[in-house]
Amino acid sequence: MSIFTEAEAKAILDKVLALSKADECTATLTGSIAGNIRFALNNVSTSGIVSNSNLAVQSAFGNRVGTASINEFDDAALERVVRRAEDLARLAPENPEFMPAIDKQSYKPSPTFSASTAAITPEFRAQVAADSIAPCRADKLTAAGFLEDGQSFVAVANSKGNFGYQQATNFDYTCTVRTDDGRGSGWVGRNVKDASEFKADNEVRIAMRKATESAEAKALEPGKYTVILEPAAAAGLISFMMNFFDARQADEGRSFLSKKGGGNKLGEQVYDPRVNISADPWDPRAPVLPWDAQGLAREKMAVVENGKVTALDYSRFWAKKQGKRAVGTPGNLLMAGGDKSTAELIKGTQKGILVTRTWYIRMVDPQTVLLTGLTRDGTFYIENGVIKHPVKNFRFNESPVIMLNNIEELGRPVRVAGDESSFVMMIPPMKLRDFTFTSLSDAV
Repeated sequence: MSIFTEAEAKAILDKVLALSKADECTATLTGSIAGNIRFALNNVSTSGIVSNSNLAVQSAFGNRVGTASINEFDDAALERVVRRAEDLARLAPENPEFMPAIDKQSYKPSPTFSASTAAITPEFRAQVAADSIAPCRADKLTAAGFLEDGQSFVAVANSKGNFGYQQATNFDYTCTVRTDDGRGSGWVGRNVKDASEFKADNEVRIAMRKATESAEAKALEPGKYTVILEPAAAAGLISFMMNFFDARQADEGRSFLSKKGGGNKLGEQVYDPRVNISADPWDPRAPVLPWDAQGLAREKMAVVENGKVTALDYSRFWAKKQGKRAVGTPGNLLMAGGDKSTAELIKGTQKGILVTRTWYIRMVDPQTVLLTGLTRDGTFYIENGVIKHPVKNFRFNESPVIMLNNIEELGRPVRVAGDESSFVMMIPPMKLRDFTFTSLSDAV
């Protein structure tokens, strides 16, 4: 059994804490049932279900810390893992940045569980694959994709009386469609809370259309262009940037949010005034656990408000050092936008480039968050409000900080998963000026 009830999880964690002889003890019990199906060349290639559970115990003597884990839960196994964590703690060097176990927290449950997603069966996954493959095969296109879904729980407890328990589900689908000659490629990705909202035979049509329409790509000279980034394309860049909202990095001069002469840019205008990014564990569009990896309770907060940085992530150690209050690290990022769809943004564009997806993103300069990467799976030239023709893919060199100062218009946010982070995100399609393409790519 991998999914424990709250009572079952608490009983195990209570035993662990009772066994502890350390100055303090923190225990985390997790479990999951994850299913997947993969298809390629219009055939299912792999599928499976992985069921797992794990107990991690952290013990501390003074500022010496040891951690051990186990996936057995009888009394003898619990005794072993607690003693192992204590033995490791006694052997560990002193940690000058040690922070004691958190005090008892107040966790407000968030709607992370979906019954329809938890009820997914192998037959459901097979049907998703079939509904993705059949229309492609009929149109002489080739589909490759992956569906990953699951249900999980996490329970946390410590010797200071803190306890939390919550269940969650996840659903993530991607599909790439190619023309038979390999000259055209389209992509679609969906990250949803409720499986009941998802229809593969509808979603795959997006990738099919882009694959067919991108087959006769023409080369454009690299340079600065007005672009429309679809939400998935923008998310790859923005999620990278949000990993630098760490207060310590900024205070120590290692971030784009560092201030010349010391300190950080908290409260300063960094972006276009239309940029508003918040975090809210309870937002029904993209809910996340109400605590972070350290067990700190998360809060609803503005991260960027009217272009000004209003919140940075303070670790417990750095918050104490700087005299700040530590709160849970955000698990979701919600970017405000307008009411227009991507198609409506295209209609209002005289000349520009539509980017379906950004890929293979890498850091060039952390001080400016200058990133490099490639477009792929459908890049198109826009003229007089319509897609005129496909274009060859580009390599870009662009900073999301500069990008979010070159906004012309924001569309309606949709739910996406950030490629380089664990964030669940609501990101709008965005129309931007002066986006920098540095060279052409032969990839489709």
